[in-house]
Amino acid sequence: MSYVATKARKVKTRKTNSAMRVVYVNRQYQYWRGRLLYSLILGYATFYIVRQNFTVAAPEMLREFNCSYSEIGWVFSLFSIIYGVGKFISGVICDRTDARYFMSIGLIGSAICALCVGFSNSIFIFALLYALNGIFQSMGWPPVSRLMTHWYAPRDLGTRWGLVNASHQFGSIAILMGGSWLLETFGWRSVFIVPAVVALLLAGILFERLRDTPESLGLPSIEEKEGLEIIAIRSEEPEVTFREIFLEHILPNRALWYVCVANFFVYIIRMGFFNWAPTFLQEARGASVLGAGVQSSLFELTGAFGGIFAGWASDQFFKGRRNQTSFYFMVLLITLLFLFWRIPSSSQVVSTLFLFLIGFFIYGPQTLVGISGAELGSKRAAAAANGLTGTFGYLGGAVSGVGVGKVADIWGWDAVFLFFGICAILGTFFFILNWNQRSQRSD
Repeated sequence: MSYVATKARKVKTRKTNSAMRVVYVNRQYQYWRGRLLYSLILGYATFYIVRQNFTVAAPEMLREFNCSYSEIGWVFSLFSIIYGVGKFISGVICDRTDARYFMSIGLIGSAICALCVGFSNSIFIFALLYALNGIFQSMGWPPVSRLMTHWYAPRDLGTRWGLVNASHQFGSIAILMGGSWLLETFGWRSVFIVPAVVALLLAGILFERLRDTPESLGLPSIEEKEGLEIIAIRSEEPEVTFREIFLEHILPNRALWYVCVANFFVYIIRMGFFNWAPTFLQEARGASVLGAGVQSSLFELTGAFGGIFAGWASDQFFKGRRNQTSFYFMVLLITLLFLFWRIPSSSQVVSTLFLFLIGFFIYGPQTLVGISGAELGSKRAAAAANGLTGTFGYLGGAVSGVGVGKVADIWGWDAVFLFFGICAILGTFFFILNWNQRSQRSD
């Protein structure tokens, strides 16, 4: 065989091998993306059934422990502070560890805390256990942001992120409806014990299903696979120091800080409804225990669609400009808050309709803040940056907890909605400051 023919044969063989490698990588990515996506949805939804059970049980606990709105509000605030700070710390740690182990351990710890709450006999012990639960709950979302940014390119991230982010609404719906039934049938302790047992079982499934980065499975990184341009990422070693993360990716990133402050105000509203909706609906709108649970769960359901739609719209119509999408959602949210505040308290149907719409438009920006934070921090510090936005969010949640309780105690529920409206306007302003900001990774 001639030299030319031999060389041509070798070139053809290399091309064939290269083509087979591409097919193999694409099939593996397709399989693992599907597996990770449904596992993350199931796993993070489970975090919420051992978290929002307090929201369901709160009205009954107010009566049994003879607590005021403010006292219950302090429990909400304590959880939010610990969860918020823990989310940033967990993000830093998660960027240097295996997301599979990190998320599974967090869910087990949270389930054990909820189980112990079911056997507590004082508001003080309950508050301590709920605060400890905040530490384990903070280990839930950073692994999600790590996995999503390692497995998806920016052009696909918004839609998939919206789907996974909706998982917490699925978990909320499950506990709001199922927990309300448990509350009426077996009492408030069952609202903690039953979900805790379920969460322990599902933690094992989560551990079996999840895997860490593509590289941990012998696959090329998402940048190699998609041919992305990598901006401001020097390397992808797993060992990243806190100093590098904070001084190079976090502290000088003005756009990230704007997103954080916007999230602070968004979460005051989001956690206000999350924590207080069942109590408000029962006391101000005359709903039954089960009726309040159903209405609150429908609020979460439309919130799930709002988050998915916001992620999709930011990909398809706004070309990755998450803050522009959030701005339009916030403008409509401000309008809806005013209308919900002014509707007649006896109109259950109209009240439920506005709750639907508020859920849709508050969870849109909440979803996009998470995507924006992960993208602005770069893939190398995605979990830490996302954790920082979460820290600001749950500081807002802390203000919402005790703030809403105190405002309701002193001035009533009308003043609460005026407070929400002011926060929505301030949050909108900070989204405007990031009007043209896009991902640090580009296609």
